[in-house]
Amino acid sequence: MSTTTHRPRTYATVTGPHATFVTLDGHAEPVTPTADEDIRHAVVRRATDEARRTGTPIELVTSGDRGEHHLLIDPAGDLSPLPAIDPDTAGDDDDLELGPYQDIDDAIATGRGEEVRVPSPQPDALVPDSAPAAESPRPTFLTPTPATANPPATGWRGLLTGLGFTVKPSPAEQQRAAARAVVSRQWAGCRTLAVVNGKGGVGKTMTTGMLAAVYAREGGGSVLAWDNNDTRGTLGWRTEQGSYDTTLRDLLPVARYLLAPEAGVSEIARFVHHQSADRYDVLRSNPELLATDQRIHGDQFDVLMQVAARFYRLVIFDSGNDESAERWLRMIDSSYQLVLPTLATAESAESASLLLDALRGRDERSAALADRAVVLVTQAEPTGTAEARRIADGFTGHVRAVHTIPFDPALKAGPLRFDTLRPRTKDAWLSAAASAAEGL
Repeated sequence: MSTTTHRPRTYATVTGPHATFVTLDGHAEPVTPTADEDIRHAVVRRATDEARRTGTPIELVTSGDRGEHHLLIDPAGDLSPLPAIDPDTAGDDDDLELGPYQDIDDAIATGRGEEVRVPSPQPDALVPDSAPAAESPRPTFLTPTPATANPPATGWRGLLTGLGFTVKPSPAEQQRAAARAVVSRQWAGCRTLAVVNGKGGVGKTMTTGMLAAVYAREGGGSVLAWDNNDTRGTLGWRTEQGSYDTTLRDLLPVARYLLAPEAGVSEIARFVHHQSADRYDVLRSNPELLATDQRIHGDQFDVLMQVAARFYRLVIFDSGNDESAERWLRMIDSSYQLVLPTLATAESAESASLLLDALRGRDERSAALADRAVVLVTQAEPTGTAEARRIADGFTGHVRAVHTIPFDPALKAGPLRFDTLRPRTKDAWLSAAASAAEGL
């Protein structure tokens, strides 16, 4: 019987000056050293970031042309060697301890499979002296279930469909169906998306609510909108309040209990606010408190992130304006995808552009997030289409995707509800959400 202590485990494959790191939730990403840094040090640095994010020591298993190593790394960056994993004696528990959210296929693709070496049979053992003729494979009577394609629902096509005629969807309906297929994806592990712009009043809260609504409505819920704001976060003001008047500060003291095996999946409902029509949950900050009364430190953020990852498949951060705040920086370090909203004005667009520049100079991972970012240009007024197009063109080529959101009075103020939007606006948010999902 194995007596191995089970810890979260990450993996890295090192080949020459390059390495691939597999995070605890199965996301494979390249590791690039700084100018004077050895690739091995860069891998340890990335693993230390993962330990800090989880708030617990993790194991790092490396393989490749620098040899095989097995290390224990704690959140402070201290490391110590562990016994090498013996593929011939390791039991199932030792061999498959991949961390709480690791994707096994990703791990194998990045070198995990090299750790388990099964002795190859000798040629004489493969085929007996009198091998029978190869048998034809048994036919199957089952056919794969195709993805559901919705028939046309609007216009004259929808009318004919309602009368029983078979009508081919229009190009717009085909594009809408393709976007829905993307935003309804399920991932092996929690994914995180941060909505960021250092300027206030540019639509971060609105963007958070609309993206959360699209992902939850199309993907079946299990989406959390997190108000990660020290100063007057208003996501709670623009969304429904649930059965309890609770905020992030109420969740923090019981986070460890919610992570315990005996905690039920429904117990998170006491601390979040469910949106009845749009199907996502909101983790509120308290806009009535000063920033000094509700600051979240890095280790506290990491514990909350563990809770969110346990109960939700997707977390969307509504960020504050203080880019130096510890919780803001930890949000960036914990995110797979960035979305930068801006109004169709020069000042808010310049703020988004400056943030991209700052992230590209921060570190390798932040630079990659900036390069893969999605920018949303929103028309705050009925006029200004030409200015929105000009700003969108300015970002094109500097980020992965740029979308414009047309003016819609339902977005100006008041409750954020997807059903209140005009059809054109709904399509714009669906398209924007699909672009962001492709980065997850």
